[in-house]
Amino acid sequence: MTAIRLQPLTRGKVASLGDVGARWLAELPAVLAQLERTWSITVGRPLPGGSCSYVARATRRNGEHLVLKVAVPNDDLAAQVRTLERADGRGYVRLISFDRARNAVLLESLGHPLERSGASPEQQLATLADTLRIAWRPVGDAPLPEPGQDKASGLHTLIAQLWPQLGHPGSERVVHQALEYADQLRTPDPEELVVVHGDPHPGNALAVPGRRPGAETGYCFVDPDGFVADRAYDLGVALRDWVGRLGGDDARATAERYAELLAARSGVDLTRIWQWGYLERVSTGLYVMSFGGIELGQGFLRSAQRLVD
Repeated sequence: MTAIRLQPLTRGKVASLGDVGARWLAELPAVLAQLERTWSITVGRPLPGGSCSYVARATRRNGEHLVLKVAVPNDDLAAQVRTLERADGRGYVRLISFDRARNAVLLESLGHPLERSGASPEQQLATLADTLRIAWRPVGDAPLPEPGQDKASGLHTLIAQLWPQLGHPGSERVVHQALEYADQLRTPDPEELVVVHGDPHPGNALAVPGRRPGAETGYCFVDPDGFVADRAYDLGVALRDWVGRLGGDDARATAERYAELLAARSGVDLTRIWQWGYLERVSTGLYVMSFGGIELGQGFLRSAQRLVD
């Protein structure tokens, strides 16, 4: 078995869990050995990306290449597994097996993430929007959020708690705008509700080595959160990043152009895409700062400042 190496964000997440995280890390080699026996695989080198799990290549005895993912404590994979099972490869990575006791999944092996494709931001956003249109599932029997438990309310609470806890990083204007958008986003059009991915950024869209049904764009998503929200939420997450492209005086115009592209590609309301994108930008900045990603989090907050200046 290859030596265990955690990615920086995962390492920060584990450290933030204190004794629970330390125990998980200490037990991880034994867990991997157990999974090798259970699934008749050999665990290979760790893979880049991710913030809440240990991800590594795996090989079956017949030579088939797969991917193994073991989640950190407090990151239940059950919702992700339900989403992948229902999708059956449509817009998503194919699920091979799930070990509930060890909070681990075995997945189809995919190629490089969209963020490493060399495509322009506009091309990447178009691919994300087109892949989301394949991935979105009707609500069906998925549980609807209880009043006050919707995503906008949750992000409002997160921002209101973390901003003072972290010593008020970013300006009051940035935080006030995010909270205002959260209030406006609490009541979506019921016709717009779907089972969303929850975090469809270019690092979570991976190339499919051979075209197959459900991956007509050449990409499919990994790591779904799989909850009910309006379609604009996922598109706002797609808009959330691009911090390196929002460093100058043209930041607002650039972000608006990206939002317009997503709206045109998806047919979803432009205003809600913008609001979700801004709310996600601020909440993500504070969240990653809360478990040690200070520089990354500050980058999100600085870009949010440029969108309100």
